[in-house]
Amino acid sequence: MSDSPTADATIADPSYARGEPSPPLLDDTVYDNFTATAERFADNLAIADAAAGLRWTYREMLRDVRALAAGLLRSGVRRGDRVGVWSPNRAEWVLTQYATAAIGAVLVNVNPAYRQHELDFALRHAGISLVLASPAFKDSDYPAMIEAATRSLSSPLSLVVFGSPEWDGLLAEPTEDELAGVAAAAAALDADDPINIQFTSGTTGAPKGATLTHRNILNNGYLVGELLAYTDADRICIPVPFYHCFGMVMGNLAATTHGAAMVIPAPAFDPAATLRAVAEHRCTSLYGVPTMFIAELALADFDGYDLSSLRTGIMAGSPCPEQVMREVVDRMHMAEVSICYGMTETSPVSTQTRTDDELALRVATVGRVGPHLEIKVVDPATGETLPRGQAGEFCTRGYSVMTGYWNQPDKTAEVIDGDGWMHTGDIAVMGDGGYVQITGRIKDMVIRGGENIYPREIEEFLYTHPDVLDAQVIGVPDERYGEELMAWIRLRDGVADFTADDLRAFAAGKIARHKIPRYVHVVDEFPMTVTGKVRKVDMRASAIELLGLA
Repeated sequence: MSDSPTADATIADPSYARGEPSPPLLDDTVYDNFTATAERFADNLAIADAAAGLRWTYREMLRDVRALAAGLLRSGVRRGDRVGVWSPNRAEWVLTQYATAAIGAVLVNVNPAYRQHELDFALRHAGISLVLASPAFKDSDYPAMIEAATRSLSSPLSLVVFGSPEWDGLLAEPTEDELAGVAAAAAALDADDPINIQFTSGTTGAPKGATLTHRNILNNGYLVGELLAYTDADRICIPVPFYHCFGMVMGNLAATTHGAAMVIPAPAFDPAATLRAVAEHRCTSLYGVPTMFIAELALADFDGYDLSSLRTGIMAGSPCPEQVMREVVDRMHMAEVSICYGMTETSPVSTQTRTDDELALRVATVGRVGPHLEIKVVDPATGETLPRGQAGEFCTRGYSVMTGYWNQPDKTAEVIDGDGWMHTGDIAVMGDGGYVQITGRIKDMVIRGGENIYPREIEEFLYTHPDVLDAQVIGVPDERYGEELMAWIRLRDGVADFTADDLRAFAAGKIARHKIPRYVHVVDEFPMTVTGKVRKVDMRASAIELLGLA
């Protein structure tokens, strides 16, 4: 690769940066790396499933991963076969992740919140032959839904439920020959083999299966952990879902590349259970999307949890409100907390703040480019690299970029160009030192009377109101201006109401008049994806109905 994009030659200070070349990239597979860690740190805590009251040392985890890998081979699973995992967070999910990696099966993450139509699509599109699943989650009966799905599939589908006799059979102690079979399967793998499919449509659009390799996700987990200064003494509390990169890569793979522990506080996010797990297991790191940290900080008994063991963690998944970041540092003792930015298609992290960054950088940016990666900000219309300080589309390339969307070369070509750059669809500004601010999504931009308005800027302003716990801003149709702004507001406990007049009075003279939302809607919760991203497409649909704009 060239040192910088060709177009940069005409720009004095282009929005381009290349990450440091060290530490070296890992060139092994997920299973080989895990095996080396498990042998080196055999007696370290590997998994603590707080809800189940179960713990594994690395020696015990390696034993069970090998047993499950042998069981999968015994059941007919082979290299390249797609194995679905459909479950909230639990230890079995982690064992499945590493066992499928051992034999080269492609793990397909199935969203625990999927309903029948979404499940049917995932099974059919990825060609899944075996699903390992929880018995149920919330009001979903997984076995019944799998049975219903099989009626519409053209190929056979097997189901094994965690905790069932069939699951115990997969985990049965393997023979020497079966262990030799696992070793042979593992030895035949290559770091560039596909290892994982994650369906990503986030907040809009039809699902697409981002296909990731050993090299993609192993190195991303490893390098994220390096920038957090992880060692085998760390314990990572992971309340974010394993079905997403945040849990299985930034959590699990960051842990197992360093000999650190994975602490599972609960099957699904529970703020009290999360802080309880941190206190009881003396976690040194805590992960979450902003809404999770907001919920934890809002607990009435927050001060009753001993969080003194924390030193670091990650806030990511959506833009991080400055005020929330400051509270995490001050009240949760996470002086070295990091903000990460990325997307599933990039394994996921592209930029990260460093533990020694000044607080101003860690609350106002998503950091700078990660090791072995390149980033740039381009004009979305022309593709030309922009000068620093100008907003444009964030692009990245390097080891982390997916191989493509599963069986969708046309969709892949829409986002990965001929030079290997992943076009993210996010609007970014690169400033001094290569630090990046994400100011919104191209699709979220509101055009009001010819003015381009980025909702994130207004959301950050609304967080400064003492009554506002959380805020999201969307555009809604307007006959005169094309679009108008609407703010969805979550209020702090004890606050009775918040109106458009209240907002206008607060904003007058502080932000430009055309950026003050015309409409205000107070809610208890926002419509969310299971990974904690706000579904603005659902908010817009509801708003159109509420305002009688249909």
